[in-house]
Amino acid sequence: MISIARKIKFWLTCNRLGPDIPLTHFLLYSTRLGNIICKRKFKKFGDNSFFRPFAYAVETRKISIGNNVVIRPGTMLYASPHGEENDVHIIIEDDVLIGSSVHIYVSNHIFSDTLLPISKQGHSDVKSVILKKGCWVGANVTILPGVVVGENSVVGANSIVTKNIPPFTVVAGNPARFIKKVNE
Repeated sequence: MISIARKIKFWLTCNRLGPDIPLTHFLLYSTRLGNIICKRKFKKFGDNSFFRPFAYAVETRKISIGNNVVIRPGTMLYASPHGEENDVHIIIEDDVLIGSSVHIYVSNHIFSDTLLPISKQGHSDVKSVILKKGCWVGANVTILPGVVVGENSVVGANSIVTKNIPPFTVVAGNPARFIKKVNE
């Protein structure tokens, strides 16, 4: 059996946050303690930003969160353990709005070999995801590897984003498609 002291040490030092890491998850219910743990775990965690209980972050040291950002419940930020130690796979710039249950991934399963189960084929190369300053990502959006969401752009709820979104653009759908420019 693993001692309770070793479990607590693991929970405090592991490279992830979420309900599956009970101690740090419990700390997220406190604004002050949640802020302390986020500043310790993430590559960058900006001022006036919040990581809410029931959100997940995997490979926190490869995730950068700017100022005035709230990561809402159900959200999954999935960086990759692959690549260089100082790589930043998910960059969320200042003043980004993120709805509940947004999923961001930086790599995908490989599935090209028909003779092997997909679970044994590994993952594709890591491609960073960047949410530029002031953009708004609606609830239940999935953002796939390599996407840049442009400054002050809007991604409609329930969209799946597979390609870059230019600045000041509204997109929605599966896959997300151009709807209009923000000022129209």
